[in-house]
Amino acid sequence: MFEQLESVRARYDAIGKRLADPNIHNNLAELQRLSKEQAQLRPLVDLYDAYRRTEADIREARQLVAQEKDTEMQDYARQEIEKLEAEKARLEGELKLALVPKDPNDEKDVIVEIRQGTGGDEAALFAADLFKMYARYAEAHRWKIELISQSQTERQGYKEVIFEVRGRGAYSRLKFENGVHRVQRVPATEAQGRIHTSTATVVVLPEAEDVEVVIDRDRLKREVFRSQGHGGQSVNTTDSAVRLTYTPADGGLPVVASSQDERSQLQNEAKAMRVLMARLLDRQQEQQDAELSRARRSAVGTAERSEKVRTYNYPESRITDHRIDFKYYKLPQFLAGDIDPVVDRLIQWDQANKLSEPPDGESRRGGSDR
Repeated sequence: MFEQLESVRARYDAIGKRLADPNIHNNLAELQRLSKEQAQLRPLVDLYDAYRRTEADIREARQLVAQEKDTEMQDYARQEIEKLEAEKARLEGELKLALVPKDPNDEKDVIVEIRQGTGGDEAALFAADLFKMYARYAEAHRWKIELISQSQTERQGYKEVIFEVRGRGAYSRLKFENGVHRVQRVPATEAQGRIHTSTATVVVLPEAEDVEVVIDRDRLKREVFRSQGHGGQSVNTTDSAVRLTYTPADGGLPVVASSQDERSQLQNEAKAMRVLMARLLDRQQEQQDAELSRARRSAVGTAERSEKVRTYNYPESRITDHRIDFKYYKLPQFLAGDIDPVVDRLIQWDQANKLSEPPDGESRRGGSDR
């Protein structure tokens, strides 16, 4: 770890010397690149400097204990050593976390897809509850939500709903929602008061940038159709909905994305393209991960969509996250968007997993597998 920190410190100093050179101002792009890199390294360098100062203070205090004849001064120095050792341990822990490789997707906007699973109408209603929960969570974090596509049932549930979340760090927190969510409750349609179990699947994809995904337009098929409302009835007299189908050159299965929420065909096409690119990026990253012999699948365990990640138990007002075996007895608050108590623990768990792995075993993924 300390060799790596010394390397970071050397790089930081080299950037400082380069930025001090007046000639750097003749190359604006290089100036901006180096300034950004320096800003990214500064928190880690400051933390390492604090650690080294603490080590120096400990050495000084130990010398005082060894050389000082005054017993009161020796006791004072020993108390200082105890405090400094605790501070050193704290700083070392922070340094380890700071050195954990960052997921390159963490700061991106996300595409979230929620689909009803087993349980019929109750599963669709649960999917709607999850959508409301994430919408409230986004609002609390001052992120923006844009609906891309939806397929509602007559009871206001969702067979499928796809939406975009825009905001700094959205993927870093929402990526842990990937997987199968299970609900245990008495459905509104249940006359006997029996508890039913239903599921919904959540997929969180980092939004792709144009430079990350190259699309061969010759392999892209565009179709238009009329938007559908509740129960499949047409809600628009024009063909404004758009479906895009991309057939990869590698012979993989076609990737499909559609949007029908806007009245404008162009707007729907733009939304569908964002979803398509996110799905293509997800597939591209999945293929890269498969090439790593020890690729990590932290966010959803084995990353299988069939794997249950969380249970919402209404009779006990309990949330259980099965990945970390954590129970949280504030179901109403959780469904109202206060999901951070669980997300924070998932982040800690993820960081602990990363710290326990060799550096070359790191995966780039945050947890989705499409």
